Amino acid sequence: MKRFAALIDRLIYTRSRNSKLALIVDYLRHTPDPDRGWAIAALTESLDFPAVKAGTVRTLLATRVDEELFRLSRHFVGDTAETAALLWPEQEKPLPFRGGVGGGVSKAGATPLDPTPTPPLKGRGLTVSEAVDALSSATRSDAPAIVASLLDRLDADGRYALLKLALGGMRVGVSARLAKQAFAQAFDVPVDDVEELWHAIPPPYAPLFAWGEGRAERPDLADVAFFRPFMLAHPLEEESVDLADYAAEWKWDGIRVQIVHGGGETRIYSRGGEEISGAFPELVAAFDQDAVIDGELLVRGEVQGGEAASFNALQQRLGRKVVSKKMLADYPAFVRVYDLLAVDGNDLRGLPWTERRRQLEAFAPRLAGSHFDLSQVIDAKNFDDLAERRAGARDAAIEGVMLKRRDAPYVAGRRAGLWYKWKRDPLTADCVMMYAQRGNGRRASFYSDYTFGCWSEAGELLPVGKAYSGFTDEELKWLDKFVRDNTLNRFGPVREVEKSLVLEVAFDSIHSSKRHKSGLAMRFPRISRIRRDKPAEEADRIAALQAMVT
Repeated sequence: MKRFAALIDRLIYTRSRNSKLALIVDYLRHTPDPDRGWAIAALTESLDFPAVKAGTVRTLLATRVDEELFRLSRHFVGDTAETAALLWPEQEKPLPFRGGVGGGVSKAGATPLDPTPTPPLKGRGLTVSEAVDALSSATRSDAPAIVASLLDRLDADGRYALLKLALGGMRVGVSARLAKQAFAQAFDVPVDDVEELWHAIPPPYAPLFAWGEGRAERPDLADVAFFRPFMLAHPLEEESVDLADYAAEWKWDGIRVQIVHGGGETRIYSRGGEEISGAFPELVAAFDQDAVIDGELLVRGEVQGGEAASFNALQQRLGRKVVSKKMLADYPAFVRVYDLLAVDGNDLRGLPWTERRRQLEAFAPRLAGSHFDLSQVIDAKNFDDLAERRAGARDAAIEGVMLKRRDAPYVAGRRAGLWYKWKRDPLTADCVMMYAQRGNGRRASFYSDYTFGCWSEAGELLPVGKAYSGFTDEELKWLDKFVRDNTLNRFGPVREVEKSLVLEVAFDSIHSSKRHKSGLAMRFPRISRIRRDKPAEEADRIAALQAMVT
Protein backbone atom coordinates (compact mmCIF):
# COMPACT_ATOMS: atom_id res chain seq x y z
CA MET A 1 0.00 0.00 0.00
CA LYS A 2 2.94 2.34 0.65
CA ARG A 3 4.04 2.08 -2.98
CA PHE A 4 0.49 2.64 -4.22
CA ALA A 5 0.08 5.63 -1.89
CA ALA A 6 3.35 7.10 -3.15
CA LEU A 7 2.19 6.66 -6.76
CA ILE A 8 -1.08 8.50 -6.09
CA ASP A 9 0.73 11.30 -4.27
CA ARG A 10 3.16 11.83 -7.13
CA LEU A 11 0.43 11.65 -9.78
CA ILE A 12 -1.56 14.35 -7.98
CA TYR A 13 1.36 16.79 -8.06
CA THR A 14 2.54 15.92 -11.58
CA ARG A 15 1.01 18.03 -14.34
CA SER A 16 2.92 16.63 -17.33
CA ARG A 17 1.22 13.80 -19.18
CA ASN A 18 4.54 12.19 -20.07
CA SER A 19 5.68 12.37 -16.45
CA LYS A 20 2.47 10.67 -15.30
CA LEU A 21 3.06 8.02 -17.96
CA ALA A 22 6.60 7.41 -16.68
CA LEU A 23 5.39 7.06 -13.09
CA ILE A 24 2.81 4.41 -14.02
CA VAL A 25 5.31 2.54 -16.23
CA ASP A 26 7.75 2.35 -13.33
CA TYR A 27 5.03 1.15 -10.96
CA LEU A 28 3.86 -1.60 -13.34
CA ARG A 29 7.40 -2.85 -13.92
CA HIS A 30 8.41 -3.02 -10.27
CA THR A 31 5.22 -4.02 -8.43
CA PRO A 32 4.25 -7.71 -8.13
CA ASP A 33 0.93 -9.32 -9.02
CA PRO A 34 -1.84 -8.91 -8.03
CA ASP A 35 -1.18 -5.51 -6.42
CA ARG A 36 -0.31 -3.78 -9.71
CA GLY A 37 -3.46 -5.11 -11.35
CA TRP A 38 -5.72 -3.89 -8.55
CA ALA A 39 -3.91 -0.55 -8.49
CA ILE A 40 -4.32 0.09 -12.21
CA ALA A 41 -8.00 -0.91 -11.96
CA ALA A 42 -8.44 1.63 -9.17
CA LEU A 43 -6.75 4.38 -11.19
CA THR A 44 -9.09 3.73 -14.12
CA GLU A 45 -12.26 3.59 -11.97
CA SER A 46 -12.78 -0.12 -12.67
CA LEU A 47 -13.42 -1.20 -9.08
CA ASP A 48 -16.65 -1.04 -7.10
CA PHE A 49 -17.23 -1.97 -3.47
CA PRO A 50 -21.02 -1.79 -2.96
CA ALA A 51 -20.86 -1.92 0.84
CA VAL A 52 -18.42 0.98 1.17
CA LYS A 53 -19.72 4.44 0.28
CA ALA A 54 -18.90 8.00 1.28
CA GLY A 55 -21.69 7.84 3.88
CA THR A 56 -19.97 4.84 5.44
CA VAL A 57 -16.81 6.87 5.92
CA ARG A 58 -18.67 9.90 7.28
CA THR A 59 -20.55 7.76 9.81
CA LEU A 60 -17.38 5.97 10.80
CA LEU A 61 -15.44 9.19 11.28
CA ALA A 62 -18.12 10.49 13.62
CA THR A 63 -17.08 7.76 16.09
CA ARG A 64 -13.49 9.03 16.18
CA VAL A 65 -13.69 12.79 15.47
CA ASP A 66 -15.99 15.63 16.48
CA GLU A 67 -18.75 15.87 13.84
CA GLU A 68 -18.59 19.66 13.56
CA LEU A 69 -14.82 19.52 13.08
CA PHE A 70 -15.28 17.01 10.26
CA ARG A 71 -18.04 19.08 8.64
CA LEU A 72 -15.96 22.26 8.66
CA SER A 73 -12.84 20.44 7.52
CA ARG A 74 -14.68 18.66 4.69
CA HIS A 75 -16.10 21.98 3.53
CA PHE A 76 -12.62 23.52 3.43
CA VAL A 77 -10.74 20.54 1.93
CA GLY A 78 -13.45 19.64 -0.59
CA ASP A 79 -12.83 15.87 -0.56
CA THR A 80 -14.18 13.25 1.87
CA ALA A 81 -11.26 10.83 1.48
CA GLU A 82 -8.60 13.49 2.06
CA THR A 83 -10.45 14.93 5.06
CA ALA A 84 -10.93 11.52 6.67
CA ALA A 85 -7.31 10.51 6.02
CA LEU A 86 -6.01 13.63 7.75
CA LEU A 87 -8.41 13.62 10.71
CA TRP A 88 -8.30 9.91 11.48
CA PRO A 89 -6.47 9.50 14.81
CA GLU A 90 -3.18 7.62 14.74
CA GLN A 91 -3.10 4.30 16.60
CA GLU A 92 -0.13 3.51 18.79
CA LYS A 93 -1.05 -0.17 18.64
CA PRO A 94 -3.26 -0.85 15.61
CA LEU A 95 -6.09 -3.28 16.23
CA PRO A 96 -5.62 -6.52 14.30
CA PHE A 97 -8.03 -7.33 11.52
CA ARG A 98 -9.78 -10.48 12.65
CA GLY A 99 -10.95 -12.74 9.83
CA GLY A 100 -7.68 -12.31 7.99
CA VAL A 101 -7.10 -9.46 5.56
CA GLY A 102 -6.41 -11.14 2.27
CA GLY A 103 -8.40 -14.23 3.10
CA GLY A 104 -11.77 -12.54 2.87
CA VAL A 105 -14.33 -11.69 5.51
CA SER A 106 -17.15 -14.01 6.44
CA LYS A 107 -20.47 -12.48 5.46
CA ALA A 108 -22.40 -14.46 8.05
CA GLY A 109 -21.82 -13.72 11.70
CA ALA A 110 -18.21 -12.51 11.39
CA THR A 111 -16.83 -10.19 14.07
CA PRO A 112 -14.46 -7.89 12.16
CA LEU A 113 -12.98 -6.31 15.27
CA ASP A 114 -11.95 -8.39 18.26
CA PRO A 115 -13.14 -6.55 21.38
CA THR A 116 -10.29 -8.08 23.36
CA PRO A 117 -7.00 -6.27 22.68
CA THR A 118 -4.36 -8.56 21.23
CA PRO A 119 -0.85 -7.84 19.97
CA PRO A 120 -0.89 -5.99 16.64
CA LEU A 121 0.44 -7.55 13.48
CA LYS A 122 4.15 -6.84 13.33
CA GLY A 123 6.53 -6.75 10.46
CA ARG A 124 3.91 -6.69 7.71
CA GLY A 125 2.21 -3.77 6.01
CA LEU A 126 -1.11 -3.75 4.22
CA THR A 127 -0.96 -4.71 0.55
CA VAL A 128 -3.33 -3.44 -2.11
CA SER A 129 -4.65 -6.96 -2.72
CA GLU A 130 -5.33 -7.47 0.99
CA ALA A 131 -7.31 -4.23 1.06
CA VAL A 132 -9.29 -5.25 -2.03
CA ASP A 133 -10.09 -8.68 -0.56
CA ALA A 134 -11.31 -7.11 2.67
CA LEU A 135 -13.42 -4.41 0.96
CA SER A 136 -14.88 -6.90 -1.54
CA SER A 137 -16.10 -9.23 1.18
CA ALA A 138 -17.60 -6.46 3.33
CA THR A 139 -21.33 -6.23 3.92
CA ARG A 140 -23.18 -3.04 4.81
CA SER A 141 -23.30 -4.14 8.46
CA ASP A 142 -19.62 -4.94 8.91
CA ALA A 143 -18.13 -2.44 6.41
CA PRO A 144 -17.54 0.32 9.03
CA ALA A 145 -15.55 -2.02 11.29
CA ILE A 146 -13.56 -3.42 8.36
CA VAL A 147 -12.68 0.04 7.04
CA ALA A 148 -11.74 1.20 10.55
CA SER A 149 -9.45 -1.78 11.01
CA LEU A 150 -7.69 -1.07 7.71
CA LEU A 151 -7.33 2.66 8.45
CA ASP A 152 -5.80 1.87 11.84
CA ARG A 153 -2.95 0.07 10.11
CA LEU A 154 -1.93 2.98 7.89
CA ASP A 155 -0.41 6.44 8.02
CA ALA A 156 -2.13 9.49 6.50
CA ASP A 157 -0.87 8.82 2.94
CA GLY A 158 -1.89 5.19 3.16
CA ARG A 159 -5.31 6.09 4.53
CA TYR A 160 -5.90 8.48 1.64
CA ALA A 161 -4.90 5.79 -0.88
CA LEU A 162 -7.14 3.22 0.82
CA LEU A 163 -10.16 5.51 0.85
CA LYS A 164 -9.67 6.51 -2.80
CA LEU A 165 -9.40 2.81 -3.64
CA ALA A 166 -12.63 2.15 -1.75
CA LEU A 167 -14.69 5.16 -2.84
CA GLY A 168 -13.36 5.82 -6.35
CA GLY A 169 -13.01 9.30 -7.77
CA MET A 170 -9.21 9.27 -7.89
CA ARG A 171 -8.93 12.57 -9.80
CA VAL A 172 -5.21 12.17 -10.41
CA GLY A 173 -5.30 12.99 -14.12
CA VAL A 174 -5.05 9.39 -15.33
CA SER A 175 -7.47 8.32 -18.05
CA ALA A 176 -8.06 4.71 -19.02
CA ARG A 177 -6.27 5.43 -22.30
CA LEU A 178 -3.19 6.73 -20.47
CA ALA A 179 -3.12 3.63 -18.26
CA LYS A 180 -3.28 1.37 -21.32
CA GLN A 181 -0.50 3.32 -22.99
CA ALA A 182 1.58 2.94 -19.83
CA PHE A 183 1.04 -0.83 -19.91
CA ALA A 184 2.03 -0.98 -23.57
CA GLN A 185 5.17 1.06 -22.90
CA ALA A 186 6.09 -0.89 -19.77
CA PHE A 187 6.10 -4.22 -21.60
CA ASP A 188 6.73 -3.09 -25.20
CA VAL A 189 3.46 -4.42 -26.64
CA PRO A 190 1.01 -2.77 -29.10
CA VAL A 191 -1.42 -0.44 -27.35
CA ASP A 192 -4.27 -1.54 -29.63
CA ASP A 193 -3.81 -5.13 -28.44
CA VAL A 194 -3.81 -3.91 -24.85
CA GLU A 195 -7.06 -2.05 -25.48
CA GLU A 196 -8.82 -5.14 -26.80
CA LEU A 197 -7.57 -7.45 -24.07
CA TRP A 198 -8.11 -4.95 -21.26
CA HIS A 199 -11.89 -5.06 -21.42
CA ALA A 200 -12.07 -8.83 -21.93
CA ILE A 201 -10.03 -9.67 -18.81
CA PRO A 202 -11.26 -8.69 -15.34
CA PRO A 203 -9.01 -7.12 -12.67
CA PRO A 204 -6.35 -7.85 -11.50
CA TYR A 205 -5.52 -8.72 -15.15
CA ALA A 206 -3.15 -11.64 -14.40
CA PRO A 207 -3.31 -13.10 -17.97
CA LEU A 208 -2.67 -9.60 -19.38
CA PHE A 209 0.50 -9.16 -17.30
CA ALA A 210 1.65 -12.70 -18.11
CA TRP A 211 1.34 -11.92 -21.83
CA GLY A 212 2.97 -8.50 -21.46
CA GLU A 213 5.98 -9.98 -19.68
CA GLY A 214 6.32 -12.82 -22.22
CA ARG A 215 5.34 -15.54 -19.76
CA ALA A 216 2.28 -16.60 -21.75
CA GLU A 217 0.72 -16.35 -25.20
CA ARG A 218 -1.72 -13.58 -26.08
CA PRO A 219 -5.09 -14.48 -24.50
CA ASP A 220 -7.53 -16.00 -27.00
CA LEU A 221 -10.71 -13.92 -27.38
CA ALA A 222 -12.36 -16.10 -30.01
CA ASP A 223 -15.34 -16.92 -27.78
CA VAL A 224 -15.59 -13.58 -26.00
CA ALA A 225 -17.79 -10.59 -26.88
CA PHE A 226 -14.83 -8.28 -26.49
CA PHE A 227 -14.50 -4.51 -26.96
CA ARG A 228 -12.76 -3.02 -30.01
CA PRO A 229 -11.21 0.45 -29.56
CA PHE A 230 -13.29 3.18 -31.16
CA MET A 231 -12.13 5.26 -34.08
CA LEU A 232 -12.34 8.94 -33.11
CA ALA A 233 -12.40 12.23 -34.97
CA HIS A 234 -10.46 15.48 -34.91
CA PRO A 235 -12.40 18.76 -34.77
CA LEU A 236 -12.69 20.49 -38.14
CA GLU A 237 -11.32 23.96 -37.57
CA GLU A 238 -10.91 26.49 -40.38
CA GLU A 239 -10.16 24.18 -43.29
CA SER A 240 -12.67 22.63 -45.66
CA VAL A 241 -12.56 19.21 -47.25
CA ASP A 242 -13.34 17.84 -50.69
CA LEU A 243 -16.51 15.75 -50.59
CA ALA A 244 -15.04 13.60 -53.37
CA ASP A 245 -12.66 12.29 -50.72
CA TYR A 246 -14.94 12.48 -47.67
CA ALA A 247 -18.42 11.18 -46.90
CA ALA A 248 -20.65 13.27 -44.63
CA GLU A 249 -23.10 12.01 -42.00
CA TRP A 250 -25.05 13.77 -39.26
CA LYS A 251 -23.39 13.73 -35.86
CA TRP A 252 -26.19 12.57 -33.58
CA ASP A 253 -26.41 13.77 -29.99
CA GLY A 254 -26.64 10.52 -28.05
CA ILE A 255 -23.87 8.31 -26.75
CA ARG A 256 -21.53 6.37 -28.98
CA VAL A 257 -21.82 2.62 -28.42
CA GLN A 258 -20.45 -0.62 -29.75
CA ILE A 259 -22.64 -3.73 -29.76
CA VAL A 260 -20.84 -7.07 -29.91
CA HIS A 261 -22.22 -10.57 -30.26
CA GLY A 262 -19.82 -13.41 -29.60
CA GLY A 263 -19.48 -16.57 -27.56
CA GLY A 264 -23.25 -16.83 -27.36
CA GLU A 265 -23.77 -13.46 -25.67
CA THR A 266 -24.34 -9.82 -26.58
CA ARG A 267 -22.62 -6.91 -24.88
CA ILE A 268 -22.98 -3.15 -25.25
CA TYR A 269 -19.94 -0.96 -24.61
CA SER A 270 -19.64 2.79 -24.18
CA ARG A 271 -16.89 4.75 -25.88
CA GLY A 272 -14.61 4.26 -22.88
CA GLY A 273 -15.07 0.50 -22.94
CA GLU A 274 -17.50 0.36 -20.01
CA GLU A 275 -20.12 -2.34 -20.40
CA ILE A 276 -23.62 -0.85 -20.21
CA SER A 277 -25.64 -3.88 -21.33
CA GLY A 278 -27.72 -3.97 -18.14
CA ALA A 279 -29.18 -0.50 -18.78
CA PHE A 280 -30.49 -1.45 -22.24
CA PRO A 281 -31.83 -5.02 -22.06
CA GLU A 282 -34.13 -4.53 -25.06
CA LEU A 283 -31.14 -3.84 -27.33
CA VAL A 284 -29.26 -6.87 -25.99
CA ALA A 285 -32.28 -9.06 -26.74
CA ALA A 286 -32.70 -7.58 -30.24
CA PHE A 287 -29.09 -8.09 -31.39
CA ASP A 288 -28.38 -11.76 -32.10
CA GLN A 289 -26.19 -11.47 -35.20
CA ASP A 290 -22.56 -12.63 -35.30
CA ALA A 291 -21.31 -9.08 -35.77
CA VAL A 292 -19.87 -5.93 -34.21
CA ILE A 293 -21.51 -2.58 -34.94
CA ASP A 294 -20.61 1.01 -34.08
CA GLY A 295 -23.44 3.49 -33.68
CA GLU A 296 -25.23 6.17 -31.69
CA LEU A 297 -27.53 5.19 -28.84
CA LEU A 298 -30.64 7.38 -28.89
CA VAL A 299 -34.17 7.51 -27.48
CA ARG A 300 -37.23 7.87 -29.66
CA GLY A 301 -39.27 11.04 -29.20
CA GLU A 302 -43.03 11.39 -29.49
CA VAL A 303 -42.94 14.89 -30.95
CA GLN A 304 -40.67 13.88 -33.81
CA GLY A 305 -42.96 11.03 -34.76
CA GLY A 306 -40.62 8.31 -33.58
CA GLU A 307 -37.40 10.04 -34.57
CA ALA A 308 -34.57 10.70 -32.13
CA ALA A 309 -35.37 12.78 -29.06
CA SER A 310 -32.95 15.11 -27.31
CA PHE A 311 -30.09 13.97 -25.10
CA ASN A 312 -32.18 15.09 -22.14
CA ALA A 313 -34.54 12.17 -22.83
CA LEU A 314 -31.66 9.70 -23.13
CA GLN A 315 -30.34 10.80 -19.73
CA GLN A 316 -33.37 9.17 -18.12
CA ARG A 317 -31.96 5.79 -19.15
CA LEU A 318 -28.26 6.27 -18.48
CA GLY A 319 -26.54 4.83 -15.42
CA ARG A 320 -29.43 2.62 -14.35
CA LYS A 321 -28.77 -0.89 -13.10
CA VAL A 322 -32.45 -1.84 -13.13
CA VAL A 323 -34.83 -0.64 -15.86
CA SER A 324 -38.55 -0.71 -15.15
CA LYS A 325 -41.22 -1.57 -17.71
CA LYS A 326 -42.44 2.01 -17.52
CA MET A 327 -38.95 3.32 -18.28
CA LEU A 328 -38.68 0.99 -21.27
CA ALA A 329 -42.05 2.22 -22.54
CA ASP A 330 -41.52 5.94 -21.87
CA TYR A 331 -37.95 6.12 -23.20
CA PRO A 332 -37.56 3.45 -25.91
CA ALA A 333 -33.91 3.15 -26.95
CA PHE A 334 -32.57 2.44 -30.41
CA VAL A 335 -29.20 2.57 -32.18
CA ARG A 336 -28.44 4.53 -35.33
CA VAL A 337 -25.70 2.42 -36.91
CA TYR A 338 -22.58 4.11 -38.30
CA ASP A 339 -20.19 1.29 -39.07
CA LEU A 340 -19.73 -2.47 -39.32
CA LEU A 341 -16.50 -3.67 -37.67
CA ALA A 342 -16.95 -7.44 -37.98
CA VAL A 343 -19.50 -9.83 -39.40
CA ASP A 344 -19.80 -13.62 -39.55
CA GLY A 345 -16.30 -14.08 -38.13
CA ASN A 346 -14.64 -11.59 -40.50
CA ASP A 347 -12.83 -8.52 -39.15
CA LEU A 348 -13.63 -5.58 -41.45
CA ARG A 349 -11.63 -2.87 -39.70
CA GLY A 350 -8.77 -2.99 -42.19
CA LEU A 351 -11.08 -2.30 -45.13
CA PRO A 352 -11.69 1.25 -46.48
CA TRP A 353 -14.82 3.07 -45.35
CA THR A 354 -16.48 2.63 -48.77
CA GLU A 355 -16.27 -1.18 -48.54
CA ARG A 356 -17.37 -1.27 -44.90
CA ARG A 357 -20.30 0.97 -45.82
CA ARG A 358 -21.27 -1.35 -48.69
CA GLN A 359 -21.25 -4.34 -46.36
CA LEU A 360 -23.11 -2.37 -43.67
CA GLU A 361 -25.92 -1.53 -46.10
CA ALA A 362 -26.14 -5.22 -47.03
CA PHE A 363 -26.11 -6.21 -43.35
CA ALA A 364 -28.65 -3.64 -42.09
CA PRO A 365 -31.78 -5.66 -43.16
CA ARG A 366 -30.67 -8.41 -40.75
CA LEU A 367 -31.25 -6.04 -37.82
CA ALA A 368 -34.56 -5.50 -36.06
CA GLY A 369 -36.03 -2.29 -37.47
CA SER A 370 -37.69 -1.56 -34.14
CA HIS A 371 -34.32 -1.10 -32.44
CA PHE A 372 -31.83 -0.28 -35.22
CA ASP A 373 -31.63 1.99 -38.22
CA LEU A 374 -28.91 3.11 -40.60
CA SER A 375 -27.21 6.49 -40.36
CA GLN A 376 -27.72 8.11 -43.75
CA VAL A 377 -24.99 9.74 -45.82
CA ILE A 378 -25.72 13.42 -46.48
CA ASP A 379 -26.12 13.99 -50.21
CA ALA A 380 -24.49 17.43 -50.43
CA LYS A 381 -23.43 18.93 -53.76
CA ASN A 382 -20.23 20.42 -52.34
CA PHE A 383 -18.71 21.70 -49.11
CA ASP A 384 -20.56 25.01 -49.25
CA ASP A 385 -23.85 23.14 -49.62
CA LEU A 386 -22.91 20.98 -46.61
CA ALA A 387 -22.02 24.08 -44.57
CA GLU A 388 -25.44 25.59 -45.33
CA ARG A 389 -27.21 22.40 -44.23
CA ARG A 390 -25.15 22.20 -41.05
CA ALA A 391 -25.93 25.83 -40.19
CA GLY A 392 -29.66 25.16 -40.49
CA ALA A 393 -29.64 21.92 -38.53
CA ARG A 394 -31.29 22.54 -35.17
CA ASP A 395 -32.95 19.17 -34.78
CA ALA A 396 -33.09 18.12 -31.13
CA ALA A 397 -30.71 15.22 -31.70
CA ILE A 398 -28.30 16.67 -34.27
CA GLU A 399 -24.99 17.88 -32.87
CA GLY A 400 -23.23 18.62 -36.13
CA VAL A 401 -21.63 16.76 -39.04
CA MET A 402 -19.13 13.89 -39.30
CA LEU A 403 -16.71 13.76 -42.23
CA LYS A 404 -15.12 10.38 -42.97
CA ARG A 405 -12.38 9.78 -45.50
CA ARG A 406 -13.71 7.28 -48.01
CA ASP A 407 -10.50 5.23 -48.23
CA ALA A 408 -9.81 5.17 -44.47
CA PRO A 409 -9.65 1.91 -42.52
CA TYR A 410 -11.20 1.75 -39.04
CA VAL A 411 -8.28 2.48 -36.71
CA ALA A 412 -8.23 3.04 -32.96
CA GLY A 413 -8.00 6.57 -31.59
CA ARG A 414 -7.65 9.83 -33.49
CA ARG A 415 -5.60 9.76 -36.70
CA ALA A 416 -4.98 13.01 -38.52
CA GLY A 417 -6.87 13.47 -41.77
CA LEU A 418 -9.18 10.45 -41.52
CA TRP A 419 -12.27 11.53 -39.57
CA TYR A 420 -13.44 15.02 -38.65
CA LYS A 421 -16.27 16.21 -36.42
CA TRP A 422 -17.79 19.55 -37.39
CA LYS A 423 -20.05 20.54 -34.54
CA ARG A 424 -22.69 23.18 -35.09
CA ASP A 425 -21.95 26.62 -33.66
CA PRO A 426 -22.93 26.96 -29.99
CA LEU A 427 -25.86 28.99 -28.79
CA THR A 428 -25.25 31.74 -26.23
CA ALA A 429 -27.23 33.52 -23.55
CA ASP A 430 -26.46 36.21 -20.98
CA CYS A 431 -27.22 34.78 -17.54
CA VAL A 432 -26.85 35.95 -13.95
CA MET A 433 -24.73 34.06 -11.41
CA MET A 434 -26.93 32.84 -8.54
CA TYR A 435 -24.96 30.22 -6.58
CA ALA A 436 -21.41 28.93 -6.36
CA GLN A 437 -19.74 25.84 -4.97
CA ARG A 438 -16.17 24.70 -4.50
CA GLY A 439 -14.64 22.44 -7.12
CA ASN A 440 -12.68 19.23 -6.65
CA GLY A 441 -9.05 18.26 -6.93
CA ARG A 442 -6.81 21.26 -7.55
CA ARG A 443 -9.91 23.47 -7.57
CA ALA A 444 -10.97 22.42 -4.06
CA SER A 445 -9.95 25.81 -2.68
CA PHE A 446 -11.82 27.80 -5.33
CA TYR A 447 -15.49 28.49 -5.93
CA SER A 448 -15.49 27.20 -9.48
CA ASP A 449 -18.95 25.63 -10.03
CA TYR A 450 -21.54 28.28 -10.89
CA THR A 451 -25.32 28.05 -11.11
CA PHE A 452 -26.83 30.81 -13.24
CA GLY A 453 -30.30 31.94 -14.23
CA CYS A 454 -32.42 34.13 -16.49
CA TRP A 455 -35.39 36.37 -15.78
CA SER A 456 -39.00 35.25 -15.97
CA GLU A 457 -41.72 37.60 -17.24
CA ALA A 458 -42.64 38.19 -13.58
CA GLY A 459 -39.12 39.43 -12.87
CA GLU A 460 -38.00 36.29 -10.99
CA LEU A 461 -34.52 34.89 -11.59
CA LEU A 462 -34.81 31.16 -12.36
CA PRO A 463 -31.87 28.73 -12.66
CA VAL A 464 -31.24 27.50 -16.20
CA GLY A 465 -27.87 25.74 -15.88
CA LYS A 466 -24.61 25.08 -14.08
CA ALA A 467 -21.10 25.37 -15.50
CA TYR A 468 -17.56 24.80 -14.29
CA SER A 469 -15.47 25.34 -17.42
CA GLY A 470 -14.67 27.84 -20.14
CA PHE A 471 -12.71 30.34 -18.06
CA THR A 472 -8.97 30.85 -17.60
CA ASP A 473 -7.06 30.42 -14.34
CA GLU A 474 -6.92 34.20 -13.93
CA GLU A 475 -10.66 34.48 -14.50
CA LEU A 476 -11.21 31.70 -11.96
CA LYS A 477 -9.34 33.71 -9.32
CA TRP A 478 -11.45 36.77 -10.12
CA LEU A 479 -14.70 34.76 -9.97
CA ASP A 480 -13.67 33.14 -6.69
CA LYS A 481 -13.03 36.55 -5.15
CA PHE A 482 -16.38 37.81 -6.46
CA VAL A 483 -18.17 34.91 -4.75
CA ARG A 484 -16.39 35.48 -1.43
CA ASP A 485 -16.99 39.24 -1.52
CA ASN A 486 -20.66 38.99 -2.53
CA THR A 487 -22.00 36.04 -0.50
CA LEU A 488 -25.56 36.52 0.76
CA ASN A 489 -26.32 33.09 2.28
CA ARG A 490 -24.69 29.74 2.86
CA PHE A 491 -26.46 26.41 2.35
CA GLY A 492 -23.93 23.77 3.36
CA PRO A 493 -21.20 23.86 0.68
CA VAL A 494 -23.25 26.20 -1.55
CA ARG A 495 -23.03 30.00 -1.42
CA GLU A 496 -25.79 32.24 -2.67
CA VAL A 497 -24.33 35.39 -4.20
CA GLU A 498 -25.60 38.86 -4.94
CA LYS A 499 -27.41 38.74 -8.30
CA SER A 500 -25.21 41.29 -10.01
CA LEU A 501 -22.73 39.43 -12.25
CA VAL A 502 -23.66 38.56 -15.83
CA LEU A 503 -22.01 35.54 -17.47
CA GLU A 504 -22.21 34.87 -21.18
CA VAL A 505 -22.91 31.15 -21.36
CA ALA A 506 -22.34 29.03 -24.46
CA PHE A 507 -24.25 25.76 -24.86
CA ASP A 508 -24.83 23.20 -27.58
CA SER A 509 -28.62 23.04 -27.28
CA ILE A 510 -31.46 23.60 -24.83
CA HIS A 511 -34.41 21.36 -24.07
CA SER A 512 -37.60 21.33 -22.05
CA SER A 513 -37.20 19.77 -18.61
CA LYS A 514 -39.72 18.97 -15.88
CA ARG A 515 -36.92 18.65 -13.33
CA HIS A 516 -36.03 22.36 -13.32
CA LYS A 517 -38.13 25.26 -12.12
CA SER A 518 -37.36 27.21 -15.28
CA GLY A 519 -38.59 24.28 -17.38
CA LEU A 520 -35.29 24.27 -19.29
CA ALA A 521 -32.07 22.26 -19.36
CA MET A 522 -28.90 23.26 -21.21
CA ARG A 523 -26.62 20.78 -22.99
CA PHE A 524 -22.88 21.30 -22.33
CA PRO A 525 -23.04 24.80 -20.83
CA ARG A 526 -19.72 26.61 -20.32
CA ILE A 527 -18.72 30.17 -19.46
CA SER A 528 -17.62 31.99 -22.61
CA ARG A 529 -17.29 35.52 -21.19
CA ILE A 530 -17.59 37.43 -17.94
CA ARG A 531 -19.84 40.39 -18.73
CA ARG A 532 -18.71 42.87 -16.07
CA ASP A 533 -19.95 45.62 -18.38
CA LYS A 534 -23.57 44.47 -18.43
CA PRO A 535 -26.16 45.20 -15.72
CA ALA A 536 -27.88 42.10 -14.33
CA GLU A 537 -31.33 43.41 -15.25
CA GLU A 538 -30.29 43.29 -18.92
CA ALA A 539 -29.58 39.56 -18.88
CA ASP A 540 -31.71 37.32 -21.09
CA ARG A 541 -35.32 36.31 -20.37
CA ILE A 542 -36.59 32.77 -20.04
CA ALA A 543 -38.76 33.41 -23.10
CA ALA A 544 -35.66 34.00 -25.22
CA LEU A 545 -34.26 30.61 -24.20
CA GLN A 546 -37.60 28.89 -24.76
CA ALA A 547 -37.45 30.10 -28.36
CA MET A 548 -34.20 28.12 -28.76
CA VAL A 549 -35.70 24.83 -27.54
CA THR A 550 -35.35 22.01 -30.07
